[in-house]
Amino acid sequence: MSIRRIVFDLTGGIVAALLLFSLGIVTARHEAEQGLADRDRRIAALQSEMDDVARAVHRGRPARAAEGGGVLATAGVSPAASESRAAMVAEIKEQLQSEMGLVPVRLLRDRRRSFAELYAYDNQGHSNYGTAGYLGDGYFVTVKHAVVALQNDDQDGRRIVSIKLVYGRTTVSASLVDTGPALTEVDEGDWAILKVHGPADLPPLKVNLAFPYEFAEPIFRLGNDYSKGIILGTGYIGQRTPNGLITCLTDGHPGVSGGGVLDQHGDMVGIPIGRMQGDYRFSFILPLRREMFRKVPVAQFVQASALPAADRPE
Repeated sequence: MSIRRIVFDLTGGIVAALLLFSLGIVTARHEAEQGLADRDRRIAALQSEMDDVARAVHRGRPARAAEGGGVLATAGVSPAASESRAAMVAEIKEQLQSEMGLVPVRLLRDRRRSFAELYAYDNQGHSNYGTAGYLGDGYFVTVKHAVVALQNDDQDGRRIVSIKLVYGRTTVSASLVDTGPALTEVDEGDWAILKVHGPADLPPLKVNLAFPYEFAEPIFRLGNDYSKGIILGTGYIGQRTPNGLITCLTDGHPGVSGGGVLDQHGDMVGIPIGRMQGDYRFSFILPLRREMFRKVPVAQFVQASALPAADRPE
């Protein structure tokens, strides 16, 4: 075979390959353009259908059927249908809240306003900070170790001489009304009741004494975190300890003691009381019990909230 014939065959093959490649590009481009045009037509048709539904609803007449026999929507929806749809949406929201441990942001923001920053000053010129939850009629609940000098061999003679509560731009003095029997921190009796002169400008908390503290139940914690104001934390229930406290997987930063542990309904069920030694990730909860409110003349909220959640009045 001559060199000229070989060159001719090679040239022909290259030209044919180039032609086929170009044809493939053109074909692919054409198919892509057709696909885009088809997508645009479908979007336009869907938009037209939605416009028809909107116009039909506005005019109070049934919407037209979609291609293929499916009904797009029913305009002029009856009140019963609207109520049914609203009930279905509410049920879905409730299921999501139950399964994922969600609480509406509005509710959490409202509950945040029920807590005050607490600052206590002793006779030795020292101070400490914590949190107090508002019960109504000027009464607050907190931890005893924030407002009473408990046993400590290194601080003999120490006593708290002044307690201040701060909420918003308001600072008020508080007096001690009642305490539990605790002699040390992180104890079942580590609770206290405070009173300010006159009702405070805060929304009272709803208290649930019947919270079961089931394992892995989600909870929400509000407290004066590092004295930076009332801050939200989230976590999960662990287990009950021999001394009547509850372990939980949520931070135990300084200042949150005396704050509130809330359930998924936004009710207060416990008090953050301290952390596990050397580990801020785990902390202890003091469950609320009727004894804590024996000197609080706001009996109605305790009696109502002592019922199971399903039976509590709104």
